[in-house]
Amino acid sequence: MRIRPVGAHALLLDLAPGNGSTPADAAAQVEAWRAELAHRRDLGELTALEIVPAATTVLLDGVPDPEAAAGSIAGWTPRPAAARSAAGPVEIPVTYDGADLPVVAEHWAVTVPTVVERLAGTDFRVAFCGFAPGFPYLTGLPGELALPRLPTPRPRVPTGSVALAGPYAGIYPSPSPGGWLLVGRTGLPLFDVTADPPTRLTPGTHVRLVPA
Repeated sequence: MRIRPVGAHALLLDLAPGNGSTPADAAAQVEAWRAELAHRRDLGELTALEIVPAATTVLLDGVPDPEAAAGSIAGWTPRPAAARSAAGPVEIPVTYDGADLPVVAEHWAVTVPTVVERLAGTDFRVAFCGFAPGFPYLTGLPGELALPRLPTPRPRVPTGSVALAGPYAGIYPSPSPGGWLLVGRTGLPLFDVTADPPTRLTPGTHVRLVPA
């Protein structure tokens, strides 16, 4: 792990995986550190306004003394993410009728019903949010099931679309262009700027994509 200053009051924990590591390994590292930093903040051992996980990094923003914080963090060892998992999963009702289900089935060399069964039976976890406000990147699928994006993105993907790309599943919280493979849709709102928090699915949340 590398800890780097970002501006005057932020730190970036770079958890880029080494040789032989997988995206799942990186996601587990990021989640373990996100949970550890949040725990330390709750204990008063860390002062930070925001803890922002990404694919291989965790950003701490609003740190009054980055040098002192970096020294403390260097001496911490996070527990595995599973050790902190207490809350049950959030169930997202999904209508599995996406236009790209046959494409996913072909890549996985299975039938469309098997794709649906596999997605519905997976314990997903929000690794981080990005791309658009409230867009959750969900990990949980085996690495060998990673999928390519569309060669040409769609100009408009409807709100609530459930999609797959690379090692991730995701849900579009608002209409936007997108090149992910569409497998279904949900009517559950994921982002509301007037809510607290505005994002329904926050990093670390466990998610089940249950058939509607």
